[in-house]
Amino acid sequence: MRSLIRRRPETGKADPAPSRWSWRMQRLMLTPGFRFALRVGLPFTLSLLAGTIYMADEERRGTVVQAIADVRASIEERPEFMVKLMAIDGASDMLSTEIRTALPLEFPLSSFDLDLPQIREKITDIDGVKQANVRIRPGGVLQIDVTPRVPIAVWRNETGLALVDNTGAHVARIEARRDHADLPLIAGAGASKAVPEALKLIAAANVLGDRLRGLVRVGGRRWDVVLDRDQTIMLPEENALQALERVIALEGAQEVLTRDVARVDMRLAARPTLRMNEDATREWWHIRQLSGQ
Repeated sequence: MRSLIRRRPETGKADPAPSRWSWRMQRLMLTPGFRFALRVGLPFTLSLLAGTIYMADEERRGTVVQAIADVRASIEERPEFMVKLMAIDGASDMLSTEIRTALPLEFPLSSFDLDLPQIREKITDIDGVKQANVRIRPGGVLQIDVTPRVPIAVWRNETGLALVDNTGAHVARIEARRDHADLPLIAGAGASKAVPEALKLIAAANVLGDRLRGLVRVGGRRWDVVLDRDQTIMLPEENALQALERVIALEGAQEVLTRDVARVDMRLAARPTLRMNEDATREWWHIRQLSGQ
């Protein structure tokens, strides 16, 4: 029976087919990931290992760190990066002194050592500063542009006298009222929180001229308008401006505030009340007794 299996002819030539391991290696070399690991990963690993071994020695590590610090210092201390002085624009002499005190910088110093956002934050924390812009100007100048708070009223509180701006923000403390006699006076706890309303009331009361002494915040809810001759206009919590305008209209028509009136109580809009001073009350009782009423 003829054999169905064809036998390889027995010759002296070697088999040209690759071995199993050679075939697997060729297959791996055709894999992108393996080629990347061989080209990048292996050199990186060897370099990292060599660097770790080298930096394991403390003396070598100190030498490298010092060399890096020397290079950085040589760059940071170049003349073009040095800041030699500080310029402040937009602030008064007193406010400029306060800013320089809050920033104890010793010039010259490198611009790399200046934290401009932190400097700006320190400046805006000063009561008299509303806004501030900080930059390094060519020529080695630390330029600070300040928008100061403008005092609009004097606030008398439990700790003394202070200047406030139109938002009620604290500007500065003062020693005496006469130092800012041109500014209106407000008093009472929480008065600085209602400065916008107080300014409207003061503007409306300007028709009274020099008779206006100031405003007093009562209970943190409403205002009393204080005039000379110990007269007070007690305003309601709501619609205070309208109530004050009614009193001013009565003064123009009937001269209510010119009379011996101690209090004008407008807290109840439908029922205004007048309270006479002690002398007028005593005289009124005397007249009633004489008339027999």
